[in-house]
This record gives sequence, C-alpha cells and structure tokens, in this order.
Amino acid sequence: MASPHISKTMTIRVLVADQHPVIRIGVENLLHTQAGIEVVGEAGDGDQAVSRTRELSPDILLLALNLPGLETMREIVNNSPETRTILLTNSISRQEIMKAVQLCASGLVLKDALIDNLTAAIRAVFAGKCWIGDHRASSLADALPAAVKEEPPPAKKNNGLTPREMEVVRCVVKGSSNRDIATHFQLSEETVKRHLSNIFEKTGVSTRLELALFAIEHQLVASDS
Repeated sequence: MASPHISKTMTIRVLVADQHPVIRIGVENLLHTQAGIEVVGEAGDGDQAVSRTRELSPDILLLALNLPGLETMREIVNNSPETRTILLTNSISRQEIMKAVQLCASGLVLKDALIDNLTAAIRAVFAGKCWIGDHRASSLADALPAAVKEEPPPAKKNNGLTPREMEVVRCVVKGSSNRDIATHFQLSEETVKRHLSNIFEKTGVSTRLELALFAIEHQLVASDS
C-alpha cells in the first residue's frame, strides 16, 4: 500500500480487537480525544476481527497479539490488504517481534504504554512506517536486534490484594461497572469504590484502564478472563 499523505482533514479509521472489554473501551476513550483518529468498531475474538475488518475496511487494526492465529491474519491480509495492523502486546521480545513479522504486522505497542505511545504508533503506521515499543522503525525486521528488551521482573504475588480485591480486579478486566460489581457481590457501590481506591493504591495505578492493563501484564487474571 502506498504511503498516504496525511492532511489536516483526513481521518484515520481504527478498529480495536481485544478479548478484554475494558481495554477496548479504554482505547476508544483514549483515541476519542485525538484529532483525526476515529474508532469505527471493535471485536472481541479472532473471527470477529476478520469479519469486522472486512465489513468496515479500517485504515488501522489494533489487534491483541494473543488473539489471532496465522490463519486469522492471513484472512485479514487477503480480504483487507489496505488495512495495516498494529499488535498490542504485554511484552516485547525476539519471539513477539518474529511473530509480528510472520503475521505481516506493521507495529507492536506495549499494553502498559498505550497512553504514551498508541497515538504516535497509529500515525506512524498510517504514514507507511513501522512502530515497535516506543519508537518508529523502517521495518520490524530491521528493528529486531535493537528492540529486544529484558522481560519485566515478576510482580509480588497479588501485590498485597485481598481475595475480595482480586475479585473486583477480575470484574474490572471484564468491563464491569461499579454497579455491576456491587450487584454481583451484594455490596453497596460505596464499598466497591473503597475497594477500588485500595486497589489503586496497592498497584500504583489511577484509572480502571491502567488497572486492567496492570492486571493482565502481571498475570493477576487468567488470559481468558
């Protein structure tokens, strides 16, 4: 695909595909504030990613790295060759980069750095460049030697969260509202807010999106939560 010229009036159309609802919502809220970028749809699994990409023909597909198989990506590439894919990942290692190259992706962005890097990554990839981690690259393959980083050290088990707080974290990752959580556990919404305040303090985050990303990155929830 030829590199498009980005004008002030051009809108970059984005599709978000991730199994975690709170990440899809968080990404949409993040991009909603960015001029010239529009989230046109979302998908919760690989099949939806294929069908929604075919239906909507987005400029950029934001796709969780653990969501697609090779066949899924082949379908997307074959059916929607104009769409560029940025993979969202929990870590960047040689293995992840090689998988991105195999899947014909144009970028890799760390889930715990979405707020810092996602907008720049989208604009770079839309302009025909590649993006890996926190910087632009000529290609993912060329960036491979310099981009491999050490894996983050394992977090302390549960980060001091109580069993109830862990249950609340799992609900947040699933996209549940305070009211949903209160109803599910037969609590008041004020009690849920207190739990969230304690959780934010223990994990060092300040928003629900950051909490969901933290929980997934540090494996506080199962990958299919």
